[in-house]
Amino acid sequence: MIKVLTVFGTRPEAIKLAPVVKHLERDPRFACVTCVTSQHREMLDQVLEVFDVVPKYDLGVMTPGQTLADVTARVVQKVSEVVASEHPAIVLVQGDTTTTFAAGLAAFYHRIPVGHVEAGLRTADKYQPFPEEINRRLTAVLADYHYAPTEVGRRNLLAEGIDDRRILVTGNTGIDALLMARDALRSGGTVRSGLADRTPDVDGRRVLLVTAHRRESFGAPFEAICDALRRIAERNPDLAIVYPVHLNPQVRRPVFERLGQCPSIHLIEPLEYLSFVRMMDRAYVILTDSGGIQEEAPALGKPVLVMRNTTERPEAVEAGSARLVGTSTETIVSAVQHLLDDAGAYQQMSGARNPFGDGRASERIARHMLDVLRTDGGRA
Repeated sequence: MIKVLTVFGTRPEAIKLAPVVKHLERDPRFACVTCVTSQHREMLDQVLEVFDVVPKYDLGVMTPGQTLADVTARVVQKVSEVVASEHPAIVLVQGDTTTTFAAGLAAFYHRIPVGHVEAGLRTADKYQPFPEEINRRLTAVLADYHYAPTEVGRRNLLAEGIDDRRILVTGNTGIDALLMARDALRSGGTVRSGLADRTPDVDGRRVLLVTAHRRESFGAPFEAICDALRRIAERNPDLAIVYPVHLNPQVRRPVFERLGQCPSIHLIEPLEYLSFVRMMDRAYVILTDSGGIQEEAPALGKPVLVMRNTTERPEAVEAGSARLVGTSTETIVSAVQHLLDDAGAYQQMSGARNPFGDGRASERIARHMLDVLRTDGGRA
């Protein structure tokens, strides 16, 4: 058996690695050990429950008022202890979080190979997104195997001198998770039964689904986003704006201060994964600064307007399913209104090609690990 230590800490990482974990658990050729750092305590637990993932290690690294340096140091130390105890054949990480980079560094210190899921995404601006862009670049230096979701990611890695033999284009594992959840919901079931539907009642109205949480938007940009939502609500009284508000106080404070009294804006607690997938499937337009939603929305045929100035997922913009709108109040209002008013523009975006995968990325990653780790001496 080949022992794989999978390390993640946030909700997006959990969503994108859960299909990989479940695939490895079903394959008797692998011994799958799951370790969570719990960067997102409440939101992480929801995803673990949905996909029935039970971590062997829960490191609980977060403390009140911690800095990025604090989190990085604690993840390196605690993951290092897990690696020393487990002696895996590979440490598998995903994406661009502090957990991703720090777990990769811990594995490197023990001379354990690192597999990087969702490798090769770049904006070329080290401060946008912050600190994720640098986390990705540093993880690429540490990684031995690079699982790029698209050909664009592969080209980015090649441009940085990564050996092409170490890169595999897989599609995005987030699409694996999304299609599993969507199909279960549309058939009347759930990925795991017993989880309540917490989506708000929108009475058959068109829905604008909103998510916003980026550090680079804290302060004036968040205030501009809130002002845009209020103006959109005033112009479109028949539109339901649904905004699951991130738990970060620097997000919640301006959102509730500026939008708390708007009757057509539903400010709700973060949705567990199945409820959020249901809400995306129900939405007419999605307005977000999330990276993962830029991938998921096209898979559901939903136009996505991205409240950022750059994106490490240019494939969606090139395919026509996403558009960068920044954080200017005027630009956001104009972009949303255009899709609400112009059926042709809406159809063009909603019918655009999905460039992010076919739902089989986890299978490709497992097959590749089996091939390379058997060759390189994988052990359990």
